[in-house]
Amino acid sequence: MKNTIKYTFLSALFLGFAACDVDNTLPEIKGEAESTIALQAGSADFSKYVSIGASFTAGFTDGALFKASQENSFPNILANKFAMVGGGSFTQPLMNDNIGGFLINGEEKAEPRFYFNGSGPTRLSAVPTTEIGNIQAGPYSNMGVPGLKSFHLGVEGYGALVALPNANPYYVRMASAPMASVMQDVLMQQPTFFTLSEIGGNDVLGYSIAGGAGEDHNETENLNPATYGVNDITNSNVFASVFSGTVDALTASGAKGVVANLPYVTSLPYFTTVPYAPLDPSNPDFGAQIPTLNNVFGAINGVFQAIGVPERSIVFATDAASPVVIKDESLEDKTAQIIGALLASPTFPPFVASFGLPTDATTLQKVAGLLGTYYGQARQATEEDLLVLPSSTIIGTVNTNSVGFLMSQGLPQQLAGQFSVEGVSLPLEDKWVLTQDEVTRVKTATDSYNNTIKSIAEAKGLAFVDFKGILQEASTVGLEFGNYNMNTSLVTGGLVGLDGVHLTARGYALMANKMLAAIDTTYGSNFTEGKDGLAKPDDYPTNYSPTLQ
Repeated sequence: MKNTIKYTFLSALFLGFAACDVDNTLPEIKGEAESTIALQAGSADFSKYVSIGASFTAGFTDGALFKASQENSFPNILANKFAMVGGGSFTQPLMNDNIGGFLINGEEKAEPRFYFNGSGPTRLSAVPTTEIGNIQAGPYSNMGVPGLKSFHLGVEGYGALVALPNANPYYVRMASAPMASVMQDVLMQQPTFFTLSEIGGNDVLGYSIAGGAGEDHNETENLNPATYGVNDITNSNVFASVFSGTVDALTASGAKGVVANLPYVTSLPYFTTVPYAPLDPSNPDFGAQIPTLNNVFGAINGVFQAIGVPERSIVFATDAASPVVIKDESLEDKTAQIIGALLASPTFPPFVASFGLPTDATTLQKVAGLLGTYYGQARQATEEDLLVLPSSTIIGTVNTNSVGFLMSQGLPQQLAGQFSVEGVSLPLEDKWVLTQDEVTRVKTATDSYNNTIKSIAEAKGLAFVDFKGILQEASTVGLEFGNYNMNTSLVTGGLVGLDGVHLTARGYALMANKMLAAIDTTYGSNFTEGKDGLAKPDDYPTNYSPTLQ
């Protein structure tokens, strides 16, 4: 191995996207004739529509919030349809530009949006102009707040600039007063109709994006969200209490509305784009190293066999792509057993000598300790493990911190580099991988939240949208939308934007149509049949030009 080894995985990952027109690659589906039926509102009163939610409600896409994305948010699309049957005005806290990102006291705190550069997503090379300190006092009809968790809805001071970083900067801009809560601003508008969407999504998304680096409070049974970390999973009882109280408050004066359940965030391309086995032997940088790697891991695998965990054995194939090596913190730490087994093995001194190292007792102890530390919780990934999207830029690169540490332990630079290749000789850190155990925690919490959402919607007679089922369909067979088949492939699928989590404008239009269909079913409106009652896919882009700023 070489300490300069670096795989071009990211380039290979996005190679198939080069010079592609997203719209033209989607299979065409025969359209339907234009309706001439007049629209009717049924029993719903859209005169004062307020949307409550997080980033999807706000219109967040391509890694940022910006004017065009807000104008194409699903609540704004709905409001335009509601206006045709008596709906009133709909206001949004528009950002200053189409760059995305924002400043706090003149310093960039959130990056500009992504655009497609012909090979993959990349950030705009521009400086945001939206200053969070320039308050646009609300309340607004669109009360979507990116980053909002369920228990934030009732937090007073969630928009207080002086409370940063604990306050939410997006809500800072739009709160009616510094100490207002989101629900106070919603209720002060006396909505006659509401949408309540993706509440609970951020309660598991932070944990997922961080590769499970957080606490699951369904396991800790912690019912005090004030003590939660930013990446923790919200306890299901806390969620149920908040969601029930929120719906009670919204419907107390007779307002009608739509609620949506939560998809498995793990079905989004942020978690499904990077394969668990990306190490291709045809890549000369990697393929040439396979014999050496298998020789090194052969010694470790012998220890795994001896201490009773043969399933942790690490082997790289010469005729197929191999899984990356990861650190699985759910595994029992076998560091001490590895050290003991190596030192007791008569083959260990010759193994150490093969690297040009002395075989005195001190060196043997040190090398055994390093191998135990590096591989005490190591294994190769399986198809049940999900690598987060940013890991594509890390896999196969040399971790300079690891190199520095190993050199401080007496290893020469070249050898330190050999043992510091991310996902190959150096197990990927927890933050790059959502393990099977962590995926289960996310899904279990989501299922619990969804049971609450569905039961409350039924009890209150509210319209209900099954976004979990919709995303599942999109991630398998795709969703028909006008002349297109929308799926969850990054860049080319048309449904999910370039950040791998949030929808495209066309995806939000599809989301709006699903809500309109639910409104028809529950309240007797006819958006799905009436003239211009539904959003049309060609009116909404799947990506934004970099010149739009």
